[in-house]
Amino acid sequence: MTQVLELPDEVDRTSRRARRVLRADPAFWLTVALAALVGALFVASGMAWNQGKLIAPLDDTYIHLQYGRQIGMGHFFQFNTGDGISAGASSVLYALVLGAAYAAGFHGTFMLAFAIGFGVVCFALAAGLVTVLGTRLVSRAVGVWSGVLVALSGPLAWGSASGMEVGLVMLLVVATLLAFVTEQPWVRFRWTPVLGGLLALVRTEGLILAAALGLAALWTIFQHRKAIAPGRAVRRGLWVLLPLAVGAAQLLFYKIATGTASANGIQSKSFLHDRPVFWVTEFTDRTMANVRAFLGIFLGFDGQDFAFPGALLVSAAGMAYVFLTRPTWRPMLYAVTGGLLLVLLSVSTLDTALAHELRYVQPFMPLLILFAVIGVHALTRLVTQERVRRIGLHAALVVLLVLSLVTLPSWSVRFGRATAAIRDTDVSVAQWVRGNLPPGAIVAVKDVGAVAYFSEHPVLDLIGLGTNGFAAPANNGTGSLYEALKHLPPAQRPAYFAVYEPPPGPSIQPLKDVGVLEKPREMTFDVQAQPDLGGRLIVPFRQLGVYRADWSLAGSGDRQEVPGELRDYVNVGDLRSEGEHEYAPVLAQAGTQPWTTLARVGDVIDSARPIVGGETFTAHDLEPGRPLTITSRTAMHGTVPEMRVLVNGVDAGVWTRPEQKTTWSTYRFTVPAELITSPSVRIEIQQPRPLLNPYPDYTSYGYWLSQ
Repeated sequence: MTQVLELPDEVDRTSRRARRVLRADPAFWLTVALAALVGALFVASGMAWNQGKLIAPLDDTYIHLQYGRQIGMGHFFQFNTGDGISAGASSVLYALVLGAAYAAGFHGTFMLAFAIGFGVVCFALAAGLVTVLGTRLVSRAVGVWSGVLVALSGPLAWGSASGMEVGLVMLLVVATLLAFVTEQPWVRFRWTPVLGGLLALVRTEGLILAAALGLAALWTIFQHRKAIAPGRAVRRGLWVLLPLAVGAAQLLFYKIATGTASANGIQSKSFLHDRPVFWVTEFTDRTMANVRAFLGIFLGFDGQDFAFPGALLVSAAGMAYVFLTRPTWRPMLYAVTGGLLLVLLSVSTLDTALAHELRYVQPFMPLLILFAVIGVHALTRLVTQERVRRIGLHAALVVLLVLSLVTLPSWSVRFGRATAAIRDTDVSVAQWVRGNLPPGAIVAVKDVGAVAYFSEHPVLDLIGLGTNGFAAPANNGTGSLYEALKHLPPAQRPAYFAVYEPPPGPSIQPLKDVGVLEKPREMTFDVQAQPDLGGRLIVPFRQLGVYRADWSLAGSGDRQEVPGELRDYVNVGDLRSEGEHEYAPVLAQAGTQPWTTLARVGDVIDSARPIVGGETFTAHDLEPGRPLTITSRTAMHGTVPEMRVLVNGVDAGVWTRPEQKTTWSTYRFTVPAELITSPSVRIEIQQPRPLLNPYPDYTSYGYWLSQ
């Protein structure tokens, strides 16, 4: 090994030989052609469902197209022209690729054609490179079979032809691993960090795997440090950490451009953020439920056709075989195993983890297939006779091939049905908005992609992907969403809403109940697309309505008569006001959630939180030594009207708020002057029996503090 390390140019000669072999390898090109054909058949299936028109199977595809168009026009990551930079694209690298395509002349439907074609080409190249990777790791037969099974995978063809970044991520996953395997024996990692850096930039899950491979490369360099000149070892060690640097740079970009290092998709979809109160136990339970679902899917024992029965177990056997028989590749195995487990865990923290035919994990499926084929090879090695081994290997893999071929048509039908559903819903809504709403009118939507791309109207994303600052309000409920919209300058508030009722995003019904959305609606879209055999649609709704917005009562809930001089106001449900006052519900029962809502009395609209327990907040701008009057707008429920009031931890007395048969009532409590010792005091409204049910149960709209 030492002699090899002293000849670094050997790496270049090896790379050149590999490229020559690749160009001449018929198996590589036949696998590429097979995968391209399968991808083309999926595209044709989609067009057959849409009278020859090209439609994406996901609204998210049009989110990337919109970002790409904006980048190509010079509006860098502005979802609407003139907006600030937003982090709504799930793939920065893919958005840049689409931006380059738009700048090169791919506009309108041609841009969608580029996106789909690019994904299919990446899928085809990934399948071809799997043949090379399998050959390099084990044998020619393993490589060819792995490439063929990847090329005939229905889930991979579905994701690659979707126009999303799936094909690009898949190609970078396989290419980075192949580069690592090629360069590791020489301890000279030139292309692995470059490909890993691109992988880190294409998706967060890619960053995890790229970082794991980078650490494996660093460990390899450390093991052979004595055979490398000290200065050269340091340079090589720093170079392999390029993916980590790229990931850090991306987070820094988010932080500088948007004020937070977290992408909008994470803020909107992660279990860390998608509910008003974070409970560790609830987070663990929801995450493990997704992990269990993934294990069931990859084991193939749950009746679906994402993987063949026992796929995960056979793949694990393949990893064990490489570990025992190919010690050289052990650092790679550690990285791949740890990286994939972390990817699975990371994806499992998203409430959309299982959505869109598992598109978040589709790019890593070639590795599952590759090691599954190696696992079959390993099992046949238990047989002593070579001829029986060979027959057993091919016979077993023919069974997997048949399973792939049997399920492939159903995946193409799913693809076509999904495109028809998107055309029937989001694309149709976008075309109606373009032709029927006033030019320049801002439209608030839940599905933001197609409406933004086709409607020629500025859009506001109520879920917070394309529009910064709306993920947290949406995750807190309709009341917080209303308050966030209310705070916008009048000219920036949406004039129309094109929305549906079920999740994702909060319920729209309260906005209709209080009159923010006018009745009758401007248009109703009933979904005519037919669900699949399991009753599922690619969209989460069966009806979507377009409404005109009425903001004439915006801000009416902030006004309240109080005795003396108003000093401060805590607007419950308004995240801005809650943050300024360090407001927090003190919930009596773990796991409960104070989702915000809306109510209207006369010409007053106000947001609120349902509280089971109590609340705490900080009052500001007070004059020490003077009594403080707390005026609350509250709807009391249940049988516990008494609440204990603490000021800076000191008991200020019992506040009794009896239930009244009205939407809300006004209650007052006076804090003695001697307890107001500073301009800011911490107030807690506490349940009288901290442990036992029945608890105070009420709806809290706000607190006005006066002296």
